Amino acid sequence: MQYTLEVIPLPVSDIDRARDFYRDKVGFHVDIDQEVMPGMRIVQLTPPGSGCSIALGDAIWDMAQGARPAPGSYQGLQLCVADIKAAHAELRERGLDVSEPVQYAPDDGATFMYFKDPDGNGWAIQEYRRRVTEPLHQVLADLAARQ
Repeated sequence: MQYTLEVIPLPVSDIDRARDFYRDKVGFHVDIDQEVMPGMRIVQLTPPGSGCSIALGDAIWDMAQGARPAPGSYQGLQLCVADIKAAHAELRERGLDVSEPVQYAPDDGATFMYFKDPDGNGWAIQEYRRRVTEPLHQVLADLAARQ
């Protein structure tokens, strides 16, 4: 059995504000914005090129077992890009308050920049130049074919 990580529920205080932020400032695509069952509105957004989305909605947490996470309590969510300077310029042009890229080592995968959503959920964006020639979906397909 294979399992794919495709949706991460994200705790936010205002669904419309979060939807607008992720769509307009970060450039995510709005896949769903509807009441999927009575009293349960879901907004699902996907980063360009990603196989994993975020989901916003109050009733999501009612269906899950355990404590409801506080808006802004998620830290360390991570996006990957092949060119961090181009991504930085694009995000700044969109009006996102994103940090300058920081290179922690000269190795591929060691340069990051950071931002927070309006609730304080923290994101990192990692430059992984290898993705230009080896897209993740292709790496995973090749790996699966060898197994």
